[in-house]
Amino acid sequence: MNKPVLVIMAAGMGSRYGGLKQIEPIDDKGHMIIDFSIYDAIKAGFEKIYFIIKKENEAVFREKIGNKVSPYVQIEYVYQDLNDLPEGFSMPTERVKPWGTGHAVLSCMDKLEGPFAVINADDYYGRRAFSIIYNFLEKALDDEKYNYAMVGYVVENTLTENGHVSRGVCTLDEADYLTGIKERTHIRKSNEGAEYTEDDGKTWIPIPEGSIVSMNMWGFTHSILGELKSRFKNFLAEKMQDNPLKAEFFLPEVIENILKEEKGRVKVLRTPDKWYGITYKEDKERVVNALAKLKKDGLYPEKLWDRD
Repeated sequence: MNKPVLVIMAAGMGSRYGGLKQIEPIDDKGHMIIDFSIYDAIKAGFEKIYFIIKKENEAVFREKIGNKVSPYVQIEYVYQDLNDLPEGFSMPTERVKPWGTGHAVLSCMDKLEGPFAVINADDYYGRRAFSIIYNFLEKALDDEKYNYAMVGYVVENTLTENGHVSRGVCTLDEADYLTGIKERTHIRKSNEGAEYTEDDGKTWIPIPEGSIVSMNMWGFTHSILGELKSRFKNFLAEKMQDNPLKAEFFLPEVIENILKEEKGRVKVLRTPDKWYGITYKEDKERVVNALAKLKKDGLYPEKLWDRD
C-alpha cells in the first residue's frame, strides 16, 4: 500500500484579506502558517507534499516555502488552471475565479496513486489533527463503500472576532460518521457561541454549542479522484449557463452527494485543537500571539527548520 501523502491547496488568493496570505509571516523568524502545518505533518509521518498553486505563483512559492522545506520532505507542485476543463467545455470569457476546492484536488489526478490528506494552505490545524488523519489513512481501504475521513472541529474553536466566516456545519451519527454537511457562508460569534444568517443579517439562527464543523481537512482513498472527474463534468454542464463567472465546484458538496447516494462513508475524527487563520487583516495579531504561546509551551522550537 502506498504511504499517505499530503495535498495543500494554495491556489486561492485571499480576497477578503487582500493579498497572497499564504506567505504572510506570523513570527519574527519569518515563519508562515503553512510552515507550522508542514512541520506538524512531518511529525505525523507524511513524507511527501503536493502544493496546488497557480502557475504564476510558482517562483514565489519555491523561494518562500518549497526550497526551505525540501530538505525535510519531498515537494511537488501541481497547477490549478482555469483552462483545465473536460473535453467539450471552454473557460468562460472574463472568468478569473478558480473553479473551487473540488477542481483543485482534481488537478492532482495524474499525480496521486494512494491515500492522501487535503488541507488549506492558510489554516492552522493543530498537531493532533495531522496525527489522527495520518493514522486513519495508513489503514484506509475501500470495501463495499468508499472509506474517507474528515477532521472535525468544535465550531466555537474556529471563529474570528473580526467578521463572519464560512464553515461546513456537520451532522453525525452515533458512531461519528458524517451524515450531512451544510456550507454556511455567514457565521459569526454570538453571546451563546455561534450563529449564522441566510438573509444578509436580517435574522440570525443559533448553532448549537459544540457543533462540529469542517475546516477542509480531509482524508481520501484514491477513489475520490474518479468521483471528482465525473462530477466536475456534470457540474459544468449544469452551472456553466447559470453562473459562468462565479460558480464553484466545492469538495464538501461532492462529499455530501456521495453520502446521499450511499456510495461512501466519512469517519469524523474529532480534535479539541483550536483553529487559527487570517481571514481578515485584523486576525493576524491573534494568530501571532497564539503561535508564540505554543512555542513558549514547547510544542514548537523557535526555529522550525535548521536552516532558518
